[in-house]
Formats: sequence, C-alpha cells, structure tokens
Amino acid sequence: MTGTIVNTAAVVAGSLIGMTLGGGMKAAYREVYFRAVGLFTLLLGAKMALDMSSPLVIVISLVGGGFVGVKFQLDRRTAQLGDSVKKKLPRAGEHFTEGLTTAFLLFCAGSMTIVGAIEEGLGRTSDLLLTKSVMDFFSAIMLASGMGLGVLCSAGLVLVFQGGITLLVGLVGSGVPEVIISNVSAVGGIILMGLAVELLGIKKMEVVNLLPAIIIVSLLSWLEMLFF
Repeated sequence: MTGTIVNTAAVVAGSLIGMTLGGGMKAAYREVYFRAVGLFTLLLGAKMALDMSSPLVIVISLVGGGFVGVKFQLDRRTAQLGDSVKKKLPRAGEHFTEGLTTAFLLFCAGSMTIVGAIEEGLGRTSDLLLTKSVMDFFSAIMLASGMGLGVLCSAGLVLVFQGGITLLVGLVGSGVPEVIISNVSAVGGIILMGLAVELLGIKKMEVVNLLPAIIIVSLLSWLEMLFF
C-alpha cells in the first residue's frame, strides 16, 4: 500500500496548496491548464483504448455499463451525494461536486492507477504509483485552485479505490491474466476520453454512468478466457 498512501498524501498536499492559491490564480491560467490537461487526457485515453485485446468485449462492456449507470442514475446520485456533503461542509464552494467527480475520474480511471495498483498488489514494485503521485500532486494544485474542497475530498476516494485494487490483487495472488488488465485499461481509457471532452468544454458526457463498465469488462474478459 506504499504507493497508494504516497499518492493519497500527494493529492492532499496538492489540494491544500491549490486551495491556498485559489483566488490568487488568474482564471486565464486555470483555463489554459484545463485545456492542456484535457488534451493530454484525450491523448492518454486514446492510447490506452488502442491497446485493447478484445474490441467486442470492450463495446459490450461500455454499452452494458452505460445502461446500468443510467438505470441506477449514477451520475445524478453522485451529484446528489456531493451536494449533500457540500451542505455539511463549511466553505465547500459551488464547484465542490464537480471537483470531487472530476478529480476522482482523473486520478483513478487511468491505466497507471489500474496497472500500478495491480503491480503493488502482486508485491512487484510501487514505482508506477510513485510516478503517478508526482503527476497527481501538480494536477491537484491546479484542480483545487479552481474547484476547491471537492478535489481535497477526492483523496479519500483515491485511497479506497486504488487501495482496494491493491488489496484485492494481494488476496487473489499472481493469477490476474494480462487480457483482463488490458481490457480494463482500455475501458478506463475510453472513460478518460469522455472526461477529456468535459475538460475541454465540448459537452457534458456524464461519464460516471460508464463506471460499471469496469466491472463488466473484468467479468466478460474472464469468461472469454475460459470459453474461447
């Protein structure tokens, strides 16, 4: 869990710095940052998606995950949860929910999260998560300067999500097939592309509704490996 703990601390530290800078940072600088991060996220997501092992499994997982997300209204419920937390926190700010969901997706939907957490769970190395920690530190500064407390609260989600993968893999052992890792990373990449569209201000994508696809693609990849 070393990598995840350091990553969580990096997000906390970056968020606190960003919140301190807050109003002192010109809106033009924040806008340029989000455009740059949006373009990078789009490129990273596309690269991850192109490394997929089973395109049909990816499509079915995304559609199925989207249906599940819409059925249970994950995007709306996440927004409601964020709004309810915002009401209980002093000086949460109007962008609390947006900051919480944007930061979580940016910090947790990438291949570095998935592969890094798996490597650490297998007891190999924490290097990938430590590298990610540096990137997340600077991203948290810029995100928190514009979106405030929600970015700081996302650190708890990073700890639970990323640490959960590490602990789960540690329990399962070394039997995580490469095809599952590849397909999960591909789905994560496509979700990141949706987030990039939002960061670039093109369209609201409601990417939270696609998150069940990560679970579905894991199951379908495992079934495909068993029967085909």
